[in-house]
Amino acid sequence: MSKPVKQIHLAAHFPGVNNTTVWSDPAAGSQIDFSSFVHLARTAERAKFDFLFLAEGLRLREQNGLIYDLDVVGRPDTFTVLAALAAVTERLGLAGTINSTFNEPYEVARQFASLDHLSAGRAAWNVVTSWDAFTGENFRRGGFLAQEDRYERARQFLAATWELFDSWHGDEIVADKETGVFLRAPRPGRFDHHVREFDISGHFNVPRSPQGRPVIFQAGDSEAGREFAASAADAIFTRHGTLEAGRAFYADVKGRLARYGRSHDDLKILPGVTFVLGDTEAEAHEKAALIRRQQVSGQTAIRLLEQLWNRDLSALDPDGPLPEVDPLVGEHTVARGRASVRMHRDPLAVAAEWRALAEAKNLSVRELIIEVTGRQSFIGTPLQVAEALNEFVQTDASDGFILAPHLTPGGLDEFADTVVPLLQERGVFRTEYEGETLRDHLGLGAPRPVRGRAAAGAAS
Repeated sequence: MSKPVKQIHLAAHFPGVNNTTVWSDPAAGSQIDFSSFVHLARTAERAKFDFLFLAEGLRLREQNGLIYDLDVVGRPDTFTVLAALAAVTERLGLAGTINSTFNEPYEVARQFASLDHLSAGRAAWNVVTSWDAFTGENFRRGGFLAQEDRYERARQFLAATWELFDSWHGDEIVADKETGVFLRAPRPGRFDHHVREFDISGHFNVPRSPQGRPVIFQAGDSEAGREFAASAADAIFTRHGTLEAGRAFYADVKGRLARYGRSHDDLKILPGVTFVLGDTEAEAHEKAALIRRQQVSGQTAIRLLEQLWNRDLSALDPDGPLPEVDPLVGEHTVARGRASVRMHRDPLAVAAEWRALAEAKNLSVRELIIEVTGRQSFIGTPLQVAEALNEFVQTDASDGFILAPHLTPGGLDEFADTVVPLLQERGVFRTEYEGETLRDHLGLGAPRPVRGRAAAGAAS
């Protein structure tokens, strides 16, 4: 018996707040004007994508105490943007990254339930935590939570929001004009939630929304992150962009679902990927090389090197060799607020690998950084990219992809016009939306009570 053909899930990541965005390109537009959000969202909806994804940063990141243009600077509030987009789209899901460390369950639950109502069932929540005191300085709570404490707060936060979402069952409002009866019972939305982090009680003031609860996303790759995805998430946003790594991750996370009473299809695995298209394969690779040089200027190369070396390297020539000194190892970092500094668990070992690579290929600092921070996941003609995407999904390396174009707002246009029709011709991607809600698009059932403790959101 042949294996059933899987349908591909596609989403659009609004480019910005990262150094993959080429803001200096003549075709680039604003990262803040609402027209940019509208353009990308409508392109994604025209192409029948599942959802639009917004990342979020709660503080401008520094390096050597200064703000550099490593990232596009600034992003309007997530809920404000998604609520506005709900009015100019009809079917596209709306996914937002909201922090569980510096918010409160009642407020977040109220905002997501409202967004789900306004969008007729298209809301999704990427649950994350914040790991550093630098970000915490922006908030009344101040400081930061130790890793085990922020994970525990996130577990309790998610459980509290679920109790709030589920405090309305959906049949409380009668609104019978003839009898004058509005409520079936006088205590709708009642909740009592008493745990270490959240001692709350009252009545939740937003009736049950179309999806019941927003679709829950998790982003991360740690043991805690994988366990959260298996126990409580509907989808996981992962970095694994190669077939081998994707298949291993897919098998591992899907293999954890059964012990939580969940089936294989209850969790969607969606790596974040980039793409470059050309009329020929050679042209696509030429464009990809140009884009990488736009993304990694000489200044950016030095700043990215500083994140590993943990030193001020501003006097270093980006077209010259790596510094002779070794990285400074310690808790204090020159790059405050950047999660990337946590990726280098052993800076001395990574520096040794980079030195060996630079020597073997005779690479300058900039050339090395371009190579070791490569971004484009899929490069080729539209046909080649369509075939590669399909291979990932059909061989269980992913269930689909969250696409991050390098240009705002038109970076998705070519993909929508050339790659999507090829996937549709192969019968692996929808030609029309078949459902109304984001849960429908993702093939998810109604939310069920989660067994076990929900782990933290964005794991390291």
